[in-house]
Amino acid sequence: MYVPAKVKLVEVGPRDGLQNEPQPVATAVKIGLIDRLAAAGLRFIEVGSFVSKRWVPQMADTAAVLSGIARKPDARYAVLTPNRQGFAEARVSGADEVSVFAAASESFSQRNINCGIDVSLDRLSEVCTAAAAAGVPVRGYVSCALGCPYEGKVPAARVADVASRLYRIGCYEISLGDTIGVGTPSQARAMVEAVAAVVPIDRLAVHFHDTYGQALANLVAVLDLGVAVVDSAVAGLGGCPYAKGATGNVATEDVLYMLDGLGVETGVAMAPLLEAGTYICQALGREPASRVARALAARESASRAEGASQP
Repeated sequence: MYVPAKVKLVEVGPRDGLQNEPQPVATAVKIGLIDRLAAAGLRFIEVGSFVSKRWVPQMADTAAVLSGIARKPDARYAVLTPNRQGFAEARVSGADEVSVFAAASESFSQRNINCGIDVSLDRLSEVCTAAAAAGVPVRGYVSCALGCPYEGKVPAARVADVASRLYRIGCYEISLGDTIGVGTPSQARAMVEAVAAVVPIDRLAVHFHDTYGQALANLVAVLDLGVAVVDSAVAGLGGCPYAKGATGNVATEDVLYMLDGLGVETGVAMAPLLEAGTYICQALGREPASRVARALAARESASRAEGASQP
């Protein structure tokens, strides 16, 4: 099995993870989370989005978050911007990078952003043009790359078409998202192979949700093809509001544990990453979805109990 010597981890927890939380998350908590993630060595962090405050109220404080974080000079802090207005806000707020997204499913596109794929790509082209003029990097997402809650299976050829169009309008990197977490390793591999035929493999990233427990297996399948960029969310934060039962992103702790075991360099340290996960989960009042975080916490608890019982 081939694995790259180095993998770029893109932390999406502060945006993709927190945007669907039912209760407001304090701005200070978001800032604390992002600073802890950066302290763990993560250098690509999606901190929020400039979208409709009516539809995504959790992201209404993104400007305040950007102004409050303790920026690492070698880190890139990105925001999601679906249109020119969002991009303008991102520029004023000092985002280092912007992200745009399109769906590989016509139904999902209509339900999520109230327009079809072609119209959405036209809008995103305007963002990319403005970003190029301003010298701001643009990252593209393709949603529903392995399945749609409304259409079921999504043809790999359609994913490749959308990814290719995002690449052509100026996205330097394309993240292929299993939005509802239904993919299996063979499906993930076939999809990435189809996209890699039209977009260079070194410009591709993967964004797997773990609804059916397949995310890590899917990652191994596509690392073998040469993919070296992985999106993940600390503590497994996130979910898809349009797909019942869809769970969060693959946990950064679990991805890191696997990559460390494979001898892959990431620049991320486990101990401070676990601290970041504990911090946000305490603020949210729940346990982390990360299996590694739970296992290591249980081992530490057992070790403390054993130490306390010694005479």
